Amino acid sequence: MRYPSDLTDKQWALIAEAIPAAKPGGRPRKIDPREIVNAIFYVLRTGCSWRSLPHDFPKWQLVYVYFRQWEQQGLWQALNDRLREQVRQQAGRDRQPSAAILDS
Repeated sequence: MRYPSDLTDKQWALIAEAIPAAKPGGRPRKIDPREIVNAIFYVLRTGCSWRSLPHDFPKWQLVYVYFRQWEQQGLWQALNDRLREQVRQQAGRDRQPSAAILDS
C-alpha cells in the first residue's frame, strides 16, 4: 500500500546513498531501507505513535531502532544540510546562507 508520506523514486534517489549499508559481518538486511524510511516519514507526517504504525510497514520496533540509530549517527542532520544546499543552488544562491534571522 502506498501512503502520501512515501518517497517517490526521484526523492529516494536523492537520499539512498546516504543511508548506511548493513554492517559487515552481520546478518544481511531482510528489510528494504526505503521501507524503513517510508515508515519513519509516516510516523513523522501523521504524528502517530510508533506502536500505531500500520502493519504493512516493518515492525515498529525495528523502525524505531533504525530511526534512533540514524539520529545518533547524525544522518538526519546531514540529509537536511545536503538537501538545503541543493535547493539553494537550484535557486541560484550560495550553498550556505550568509545571514540568519532569529526571532524570539
